[in-house]
Amino acid sequence: MSSDHAAIHVESLSKCFQIYERPSDRLKSFLMPRLRHWTGQPQKAYCREFWALRDVSFDVGRGETVGILGRNGAGKSTLLQLICGTLSPTGGVVETRGRVAALLELGSGFNPDFTGRDNVYMNAALLGLTKQETDARYDAIVEFADIGDFVDQPVKTYSSGMMVRLAFAVQAQVEPDILIVDEALAVGDAKFQARCFERLRQLKENGTSILLVTHSTEQIVTHCSRAILLSDGGVLDSGEPRRVANRYLDLLFGRERAVAPAAAQPSTSSAAALPVCAAFPLSDSDDVFAQHPGYNPHEYRWGDGSAAILDFYLAADEELYPAVLSSGQTIRLGVSIRFQKELLRPILGVTIKTKEGVTVYGANSETLDAHGIKALGKSDSLVAVEMAFTCRLAQGDYFISLGVATRDGEDIVPHDRRYDSIHLQVGPDARFFGLADLGLSFRNISASS
Repeated sequence: MSSDHAAIHVESLSKCFQIYERPSDRLKSFLMPRLRHWTGQPQKAYCREFWALRDVSFDVGRGETVGILGRNGAGKSTLLQLICGTLSPTGGVVETRGRVAALLELGSGFNPDFTGRDNVYMNAALLGLTKQETDARYDAIVEFADIGDFVDQPVKTYSSGMMVRLAFAVQAQVEPDILIVDEALAVGDAKFQARCFERLRQLKENGTSILLVTHSTEQIVTHCSRAILLSDGGVLDSGEPRRVANRYLDLLFGRERAVAPAAAQPSTSSAAALPVCAAFPLSDSDDVFAQHPGYNPHEYRWGDGSAAILDFYLAADEELYPAVLSSGQTIRLGVSIRFQKELLRPILGVTIKTKEGVTVYGANSETLDAHGIKALGKSDSLVAVEMAFTCRLAQGDYFISLGVATRDGEDIVPHDRRYDSIHLQVGPDARFFGLADLGLSFRNISASS
């Protein structure tokens, strides 16, 4: 173990699978090398190698929750199976300290012909619990799973959601030293997921180390203290969850992060004249985001550079760049965009997130069917767009993300994306609590006496 504080130590871990085109090739790979060696013939490969993981290294500390992100085929499940010991590594070292509980595949470890009750006791025994210890935890497990009388029915009659409920209930109630969850929570409903994450929080406070694999970037940002991004079997990035989640979104759209668009140069073309907003002018040449109050210097910017978002203004009830917003104010957000080449039906998007990375609201010109935006996108043109919305947010810090993209069949082609580029601070409002003001009202409808 590299550190006394590490519950999981992974060093230079690699895993290679041999892929055979035909079943007979597997037999040949076993027999023919010996025959060729005896007859003096050169060796021949009867399979091809697939490296699911290459030289992966990281540590997970005690009580730390680490999220694993990556596209399908990146090596996430292979990594977890190696940590759990259900696969043997081709090279490298995996060390774990303490009892390991894992939800790797739906229903793994369950006997479909046995009842839920029987499977609870079998799974608990595999985790090292005695029958007496399982008896003491059984009621809590059944209560957490909340599957009613189905606990005494064969598991083969369960839905996928019921199966993961029971599996998670067993793994979480035994209070393991290390808990590994591979996309299992995606099957449960919202109520069950909330219960699971509350249990994860309790386990973390009790010192359990958690590895969470999910495609939900919001879960990673909200629940994890660190994130690791896998790509093509290797660690592409690791560190602060929000930054790693943004990098994952880059990969998810099929394009690694390109260099942020360079500042657009002024155009001498008369067709590129910027429509002027008399009250709040916008830059028609340079990127001047950093000059405005509210700009977040830690924004995450990427795109192919076919368009560049140059400038913005933010006004609340005609006050420009307010330090603090109030719930109920009308917000006007303007941006200037230069199109470097012809773009067909460009899409302008806006997202508002909490400082924890939870999306409060998101929309774009396509979802809102904004016809005026669809006509933009001429080569070497400069445009100004204003958006307006009512601030219904509770007190707190929020970030606005902006983006320009186009659609290529089923794919979205990002041209300039500025994640978390504008910081909003909303002041207190004693009229409500929570995340947003939904305008609740009361009316007396009782009959008059």
